[in-house]
Amino acid sequence: MTTLLLAFGLMLVIEGLLPFVAPRVWRETFRRVTELTDGQLRFIGLTSVIIGVALLTLFG
Repeated sequence: MTTLLLAFGLMLVIEGLLPFVAPRVWRETFRRVTELTDGQLRFIGLTSVIIGVALLTLFG
């Protein structure tokens, strides 16, 4: 459970860096993401999951 909470905390730090450092860029990027189709979002999500599982398998 501790490792899961540490991983979640690290994810929050990484996710918060761009809005903190460059809020205008983050806002524009977020606006563009909202304009993607459902299929494009699913592909991005699936790609993220596959990369995450591969990293966990390699380094976990």
